[in-house]
Amino acid sequence: MSHRFPKIIWPIAALALLLAVAGVIRFGSHPAQARTARQHRHPDALARRPAGAPAAAVTPVWVTAARTPVQSGNWRTAWAAAPQGAVPGNLSQAGFDNQTIRQIVLASGGGTMVRVRLSNAFGTRPVRIGRASVALERSGPVLAPGTVRPLTFAGQPWVIIPPGAQVLSDPVRLAVPALAHLAVSLYVPTASGPATEHVQARQVNYVAAGDRFAAVSGQGFGARTPSWYFLAGVDVLAPARDVGTVVTLGDSITDGVGSPANANLRWPNDLARRLARLPGPTLSVADEGIGGNRVLNNSACCGVNAVARFQRDVLDQSGVRDVILLEGINDIGFSQSHKADNLPHTNVSALQIIDGYEQMIAMAHMAGVRIFGATLLPFRGARYWTAAGEAKRDEINHWITTSGAFDGVIDFARVVADPGHPLRLNPAYDSGDHLHPNAAGYAAMANAVDLAALLPRT
Repeated sequence: MSHRFPKIIWPIAALALLLAVAGVIRFGSHPAQARTARQHRHPDALARRPAGAPAAAVTPVWVTAARTPVQSGNWRTAWAAAPQGAVPGNLSQAGFDNQTIRQIVLASGGGTMVRVRLSNAFGTRPVRIGRASVALERSGPVLAPGTVRPLTFAGQPWVIIPPGAQVLSDPVRLAVPALAHLAVSLYVPTASGPATEHVQARQVNYVAAGDRFAAVSGQGFGARTPSWYFLAGVDVLAPARDVGTVVTLGDSITDGVGSPANANLRWPNDLARRLARLPGPTLSVADEGIGGNRVLNNSACCGVNAVARFQRDVLDQSGVRDVILLEGINDIGFSQSHKADNLPHTNVSALQIIDGYEQMIAMAHMAGVRIFGATLLPFRGARYWTAAGEAKRDEINHWITTSGAFDGVIDFARVVADPGHPLRLNPAYDSGDHLHPNAAGYAAMANAVDLAALLPRT
């Protein structure tokens, strides 16, 4: 029995066939074609969703093969700073408008290409970056001549970052030595609203009126600020001997409070220097410390809790291989605080803090990342020390060192303790507040890290 189609079907079928040939309608694709299409989307160029942000707030950034000279490779996070919400009294509260922010960072590892991650994780409106550049720093806001590289985003010299999102620039060719100082300049042409920042940079950064994104001289950069704004990370295309990134996750002790400004003497910096001196395999280091941060609770002053930010600040880092976790002292101490900006003043137990550790251990292992636990430093004499808090620290450190839950343990507490009074910091390592080490203390901590445990066996 023959089938007859109404006459009107034939013109429609012919039009559909014509459109299919032209590529307007696709009835399906060969697997090889699908693979080719996927390869044209840069795997690391998608704006990632921070913990707690709605998926609708994230807009992917597309990078085509024609615009990007390198589609894959040995990308490592050479520098990072955990994003925080705007803090009252800082430049971040009002944000920026027709201004250029020039920000200085230390690249833990070197490479032949650079890309930059920008964040609007805590913004209330879309932020427009009108122009941006990366260069080697010469001195302060002055750039090394011949090193200024304008940045693009999906081939465009500008980018709009939606609230809750972060974006990744296209790679640019720039020879970056390990431990080089880089300057990232961002021109913000229109009112940004409250700016996502990292409060305690311990680094002087600079602000100028107008568009100075490519200016080599420091002229106009008269305003200074101790924070980083919108800048979340710098990646380098590293040599093969750089086998991964180790992320240091923690609070103000990892953020370097107690060390001098502009000196890069945080313990993660000292660890990076040790790694850079190795003749063979090495690692880059990403510092994801936040002053006042806690394992279990957010606060206005001190960022999202460590469990909630673990995906964004640790697992999303380029080339992440290991994480060193040093956090929990603020969970203990803030029960004694009466400041409004570090609410809630919760009296959490040692077991609750350990539960938070176990969640992060599970997340790391699911991602194939090793996680090392560091013991909480002695803090007797600090403003929020109590005997009850000391008992919690002792219980937590006992669990860290004996449970076997971590892939390894770094006993920072033993290294920096006063030999005659082990509940206190060694006076030679005390910055003066009996909580934060000084530069010598941070160096001792970095020297306590067993590099052989981090690096592959040769």
